[in-house]
Amino acid sequence: MPSSSSPLLHLQPLTFPSTPSHSPTLLFHQNLNYFPSKTSLRKPFNSKKLQLSKPQTIPFALTESDSPKSLEPNPQTLLQEVADSFDLPSDYFSQLPGDLRLDLNDAAFDLSNGPVIDECGLELGETLLNISRAWEQADTSTSRTLASKLPLLGSSLTDNAKSAFGRRLVTAGRRFQAMGQYGQGELQKIAKAMTAAGKLLSAISVSATSDEQPKMETRMLKFGDLQVEVTSEKANIGAAIGFVFGL
Repeated sequence: MPSSSSPLLHLQPLTFPSTPSHSPTLLFHQNLNYFPSKTSLRKPFNSKKLQLSKPQTIPFALTESDSPKSLEPNPQTLLQEVADSFDLPSDYFSQLPGDLRLDLNDAAFDLSNGPVIDECGLELGETLLNISRAWEQADTSTSRTLASKLPLLGSSLTDNAKSAFGRRLVTAGRRFQAMGQYGQGELQKIAKAMTAAGKLLSAISVSATSDEQPKMETRMLKFGDLQVEVTSEKANIGAAIGFVFGL
């Protein structure tokens, strides 16, 4: 019966409306009835945008915090540590044993030996000389007062003076280090502070080529319409040529 079987075939899907089916037809039918909202469409875009923003901001923060300049210590801070290390009892140096007093005199010599004023400037040079005299006389109070001026004096030095000052601090600091452990470790604290500040100051790159090399003097000589540039180097060469050829 073709007429009766045909309607049954068309009505067969309607007899099981609630029965779950995994057929491709029902799955396609469910997708057609689903209309995603605007919010659901924006969610993948927002999450993707947030994921892209993280690797752009985090590496930048790490680069800023790990920059060499941010990790570099401040010379004035290290000089303040040097000044603080000499905050000792008023009779500390005078109570040192004889061999340590000799080492203290050697440290005084290394701190102010040679043209200290020419290298470090007048004010700092005189201060270093007075500190050396205080060490030689075992005057702890005067040494403490003079050492407290070092942070302020060191901040106004030129690069050449800072480098010279740093070398003197390193050399004198080694003398304190050679004294070994004494008391509560005050001498080693002085040695550590002086060496750290001295190494930082002496490592300052000094580009003194422009200051040391004098500018070449140039003169223009006119011979009618002809202009000749004459320098000291060219003048010496011309004089040598004239001497050889008897001009």
